[in-house]
Amino acid sequence: MSRQRHDIDDLLTLMAVLRDPEQGCPWDVKQDWDSIVPHTLEEAYEVADAIERRAFDELPGELGDLLFQVIYYSQFGAEQERFDFHDVVHVLTAKMLQRHPHVFPDGTLASRRQGVSAAEVQTRQVKSRWEALKAEERDAREARSVLDDVPLNLPALSRAAKLSKRAARVGFDWPDSRGVIDKLREELDEVAEALEEGDHEHVREEVGDLLFATVNLARTLDADPERCLRATNAKFERRFRHVESALAEEGVPLAEAGLARMERHWDVAKQQETTPMSSSKGESRS
Repeated sequence: MSRQRHDIDDLLTLMAVLRDPEQGCPWDVKQDWDSIVPHTLEEAYEVADAIERRAFDELPGELGDLLFQVIYYSQFGAEQERFDFHDVVHVLTAKMLQRHPHVFPDGTLASRRQGVSAAEVQTRQVKSRWEALKAEERDAREARSVLDDVPLNLPALSRAAKLSKRAARVGFDWPDSRGVIDKLREELDEVAEALEEGDHEHVREEVGDLLFATVNLARTLDADPERCLRATNAKFERRFRHVESALAEEGVPLAEAGLARMERHWDVAKQQETTPMSSSKGESRS
């Protein structure tokens, strides 16, 4: 007997039943717009994590969890007679058709060009058109600033990158990455000055400026700051776990090992790694 293959209508029905006040799940029934947002952010990061780990066998499940968040919001919208899942699909499809006139000349799926390879489309023109269309959409919503509609709930690094990218798009930017590096040095000096003053609030402000400048450096180098930091987090975790393991083999409690002993094991972990990030001879503990 073949296993039944579920479709999107089954998923929509399942959500409607879960949210039914009488026969649904008590946890699902009590959820609302705000309570689901943290789960949405978490699921998005789990998708990113699975991709970065190349855990493609886990990806269908993680993508399903992320899709379930869309189903949740669509159910809330349907219950309040605001919109439903089909409205979400319609708005998304219409928007993508509008943003890809090089693929759909008359703005319909029927106009899809046959036999046109991606290499035949000039990447720069496509990107320029995309940004222009997004700007038109913002104008249509009566946006008053180029910084409008950058979501407040984005992770701080991602939001900083988007804010600076928006500003750079209208000319508020350094001419090249060297200018950002100079700005980093300036911000680091200001952190040191604030520390000398002993003003903790000022120190926090200057550290924020330093982080923002670092995000700008990543942007000018076409590097995603979130991805860079996740990679460094993973690298730190690998190396510190090696330190813990090595100390355990020596029978030395972590809290009693001392910095010098821990750094010796840290250096061993660095030498054992073969990734490009660890190839620098003069790399410090980071």
